[in-house]
Amino acid sequence: MTNYLETNRELWNGWAKLHIESAYYDVEGFKAGGESLHPLEIEEVGDVSGKTLLHLQCHFGQNTLSWARRGARVTGVDFSEEAIALARSLSQELGIEAEFIRSDIYELPEVLDRQFDIVFTSYGVLCWLPDLTRWAEIVARYLSPGGIFYIAEFHPLLTMFDDAGERLAYSYFGKPEPDSWEEQGSYAEPEADFSHTAYDWTHGLGEIVTALIEAGLKLEFLHEHPYSVDNFLPFLEESEPGMYVAKGYANALPLMFSIRATR
Repeated sequence: MTNYLETNRELWNGWAKLHIESAYYDVEGFKAGGESLHPLEIEEVGDVSGKTLLHLQCHFGQNTLSWARRGARVTGVDFSEEAIALARSLSQELGIEAEFIRSDIYELPEVLDRQFDIVFTSYGVLCWLPDLTRWAEIVARYLSPGGIFYIAEFHPLLTMFDDAGERLAYSYFGKPEPDSWEEQGSYAEPEADFSHTAYDWTHGLGEIVTALIEAGLKLEFLHEHPYSVDNFLPFLEESEPGMYVAKGYANALPLMFSIRATR
């Protein structure tokens, strides 16, 4: 397991260097005041003014700093030292107060001993985690009494389709051992001259919800959404600005889900 996670950390170190320069993340637009959060997260998380917020798997910190711009007192965590270095640099350059911690999510209690009003994570995060039971325990550990946990994530149904979206090619249900492949470029820079092995794990919606409940959290809602905020699969098409649906199945397939829970 240590080898899998270390390999993925090296992958994300390489991706961080690509992504900071990519059009996908539009860092220059963000520096000029652009928004990296989507309307879904802003609406469902609600007002964060004056609240403490822990962002798990924050990458190089754009969303973390966006919450800070909205008034939260933010702490971002990621296992990639390159991403955290870039996040700290971006925070300093923009004069946005934020704390960034380099840590594997499972090792976070060794370096962070506080609780937060909000624990937040979003999009493409769960597939990199082998143990959702422990993940949910970490989430609960960092929530203050009455605090909220929020996740917006791509629906696990999407992991079943082939790249063309024409047939079911993979199991919905996960297994202890990860799937592995050679990543060419990245989701943000598919043409980049970069290649690296990656490992990921499949987690069904039942596993995700059960892990949170068993960690002592109370679900306020589980929403499933018939669109994606990211055009990351060939069988998606834009239905309106910033919203992508499955070709031929608009509003028929769940492409994302969001959960809000309390401690």
